[in-house]
Amino acid sequence: MNGLFSLIQRNCKLFFKDRGMFFTSLITPAILLVLYITFLGKVYKDSFESAMPKGFTLPDELINACVGGELVSSLLAVCCVTVAFCSNMLMVQDKVNGTRRDLTMSPVKKSTLAMSYYISTLISTLIVCLATAGLCFIYLANTGWYLSAEDVLCIILDVILLTLFGTALSSVINVFLSSQGQISAVGTIMSAGYGFICGAYMPISNFSEGLQKVISFLPGTYGTSLLRNHALRGTFEEMKSQNVPENLVDGIAESIDCNPEFFGNSIEIGTMYIIMTVSVILLIGIYILINALHSKKS
Repeated sequence: MNGLFSLIQRNCKLFFKDRGMFFTSLITPAILLVLYITFLGKVYKDSFESAMPKGFTLPDELINACVGGELVSSLLAVCCVTVAFCSNMLMVQDKVNGTRRDLTMSPVKKSTLAMSYYISTLISTLIVCLATAGLCFIYLANTGWYLSAEDVLCIILDVILLTLFGTALSSVINVFLSSQGQISAVGTIMSAGYGFICGAYMPISNFSEGLQKVISFLPGTYGTSLLRNHALRGTFEEMKSQNVPENLVDGIAESIDCNPEFFGNSIEIGTMYIIMTVSVILLIGIYILINALHSKKS
């Protein structure tokens, strides 16, 4: 246990000591928030306004809250996974510079080393993602705040769960990487592609029916939906209190993936949590199995 704690401490120190890796992980979410507000904010706002019945208007604060909730949930859904890949680069860098070989020649077990990478990546990613969530809350407070204390706690829980998922996913993929070029390639692919397949950049309801069915098998889809539901629940309740037709509010919620479906069956929030939890456990199990088989082969 002391060996595991020492390795976790060592990995976390190296992550925060590497200014390039740390600042990239920390600044990227802030840059994304600015880009989302600049380029996606107007698109989302126009979409919400066009969904309103003719002659029916809502206060700007309420519309901005809708836009903000969608932007914030999109940002957090992406960052919890992409930042994990960035934080987990140390696993590959240790292979590239020979440090992993030196560590495996010591009395440290390979399973202990593998677990230290996972836990230290989880800690580093959580720090960055929770800081990002704080920025998002500040943004919502300035645009339109309709979150209850329960919503805030649920969003934090969603961030933790998605970070567990992102760390497990990055561990399973990064364990096969062994060069700096592979790190850059995987990081670029994840940064560019994950936001689309999880429904963060564009609602899944806008995709073709066949693609929607394929994406419904991906756990990240439900992680994004959890954040959507908790970031916008208070806003939707306020809409209803201002006499917005309930079917219209439900239509807006459905259009931005608050009510995802799996082959025509609606997925409840409790089921989404089960899917995400099982996915995390399964990915961690695969990661442990890969390392066990690799150790046996060695």
